[in-house]
Amino acid sequence: MYLAKANYKEENVICVLKEILTTIINDNTVIICIGTDRCIGDSLGPLVGTMLKNSDYKYPIYGTLDDPIHALNINESLNYIKNKHPEANFVAIDACLGEVNNIGNIQIREGPILPGKGVGKTLPKIGDYSIVAIVDEIDENSKFAFNNIRLSFIVQMSELIATSIILSS
Repeated sequence: MYLAKANYKEENVICVLKEILTTIINDNTVIICIGTDRCIGDSLGPLVGTMLKNSDYKYPIYGTLDDPIHALNINESLNYIKNKHPEANFVAIDACLGEVNNIGNIQIREGPILPGKGVGKTLPKIGDYSIVAIVDEIDENSKFAFNNIRLSFIVQMSELIATSIILSS
């Protein structure tokens, strides 16, 4: 279920996201950013995590450029996080593939992220809430390839998400 959806080019995108995040984020929140810096399209999560860490964000953050959470370490990372914060309100952040007309949309959803789904992987669900940014078109013929995604596009969307989170706390 979508709680909010805004395109990164909209003037009021931060206000739209912040309004919903204010109702979700509380003293029990843990932010989990999914992805890897080895693929531009999948670096959104670790970029958001790094931006939050660099801002001295007050709640726990997992998944940064220096310490990413990705397909190879996701089970171990989630076990650690859940053991350390057993009663937490988890907010997961990830890049997503979608319809071409949705590229650039940032969505806040109630419920978990299904990381790797767009590239044909089955990984554990993450989050009580999720923030996804649609970074490219899903292509059934080449599920494992992000097309020509510009780093500047990913950085812009990451900055909007990180700023919205910081302002909502």
